[in-house]
Amino acid sequence: MSKIKSFVLGSIDEIRNKVSWPVYSELQSSSMLVLTASFVFAVVIGLVDLVFKNTISWFYNAF
Repeated sequence: MSKIKSFVLGSIDEIRNKVSWPVYSELQSSSMLVLTASFVFAVVIGLVDLVFKNTISWFYNAF
């Protein structure tokens, strides 16, 4: 039981004193970057999917 208590206390100490938490403005800019990159990635994947779908449809209809 003392190992568990030591682990929990060590974890709490590390979260309070050793972790560097971002300021709110940093968090906002990072979140916007992730949101924008995710949107761009989704659009690119959607376009690739559309091209493959049309290519395969054309191929099956041609033969």
